[in-house]
Amino acid sequence: MPCLRKCFQRWLLYQSLHRFKKKRTPMRKLTLVILDLCLSVMVLLSSCFGNKIETDKSLKAEDKAYIQSLNLLDKDEPVYKFYSEFKNRVAGNFFTDRRMAKYWIDERDKSKDKIEYAYYPEITSIDTVYYAGATYCPYMLVKKNDNTEFKVCVDGKREEIKAFFEDALRLWKEKKEAK
Repeated sequence: MPCLRKCFQRWLLYQSLHRFKKKRTPMRKLTLVILDLCLSVMVLLSSCFGNKIETDKSLKAEDKAYIQSLNLLDKDEPVYKFYSEFKNRVAGNFFTDRRMAKYWIDERDKSKDKIEYAYYPEITSIDTVYYAGATYCPYMLVKKNDNTEFKVCVDGKREEIKAFFEDALRLWKEKKEAK
């Protein structure tokens, strides 16, 4: 008898699910699409929460060695602050006592790699953008004396972003005045 009851319950469950599938109205379909989208966005955003601003002390030795292999860092050059939008081997934004730099290494297509930097004497201006839209990180737009420019991105709490920007600007002004 318990077996018959279980079979009947399964049959009722199947029927109710089957009826639900048959009654998919355009509004119900739209609701399901919106729920799928929201779930996808939440998963995408939650993958970004692990990134944080690092210093020379918190940056791993292997990450520093990798940045040196990209010719963006000398052996005796300390990284003041570093931020990666993804994995440190793929993306990095940082400044030292000599330069500001960023890199993006495409793991599938080397033609899409971007390595950009400027020594402080080459920098003509730095503009900070705290709100770059819903899908972009805050950034500093670094303009060089050869009329090229690049972005140094950072994300985190507002006070961390502010400290990153202010430290970089202070260091640039000190190096510019010492020239």
